[in-house]
Amino acid sequence: MTREEVCRKIRDIGIVPAIRVGNADDAFFAADTVIDAGIPVVEITMTVPGALEIVAGLKKRHPGAVVGAGTVLDAEAARRCLDAGAMFITSPGFDKGIVEAAKSAGVAAIPGALTPTEVMGALRAGADMVKIYPCSQVGGATYLKALRAPFPRVAFIASGGVNQQTATAFIEAGAAALGIREDLIPHGAITARKADWIRELAHRFLAMVKKARGPKV
Repeated sequence: MTREEVCRKIRDIGIVPAIRVGNADDAFFAADTVIDAGIPVVEITMTVPGALEIVAGLKKRHPGAVVGAGTVLDAEAARRCLDAGAMFITSPGFDKGIVEAAKSAGVAAIPGALTPTEVMGALRAGADMVKIYPCSQVGGATYLKALRAPFPRVAFIASGGVNQQTATAFIEAGAAALGIREDLIPHGAITARKADWIRELAHRFLAMVKKARGPKV
């Protein structure tokens, strides 16, 4: 899958589930469940023990899904994620070296940014999409809408504080996708292995994105 195809799938689905758990078993359960629920996109954060092996394992278990690496903090970590087969690389902030490592490997680069200056830096480095993080803490959908004015063609992923109360507003404000963690994959659902709980939340968020986008013309 090319980086253009990866980004297209992220935009089409409109949700990037971020998995940040304490062990590999929990990570596989969370990822398997959310993919089976109709969201074939997952981000494994590098804070998860054995994250690289999880990325590689998910690629084998779900060959049609988009499996990426998140919370990547430097270019060397990015290269390790790429070696493991990550299909996109995202970070909480903008680091030129991370973007360049992903681009040189033909993999989607999705750096984090918050200010217009950081967005401009990410675009100059060649970012495919830009994750606005932490979005809710600096004005939420209102802030994202303000950023969209000078950057109307940039594919923004709203991340940080996205939940059932704010998801619709972020899409209506112009977010191409939503980065969601605990509100889509609750810790309690993982530890109790309640797959139905996660499936229900996945269906709710997918319905919100679809409704917020309105009818296709």
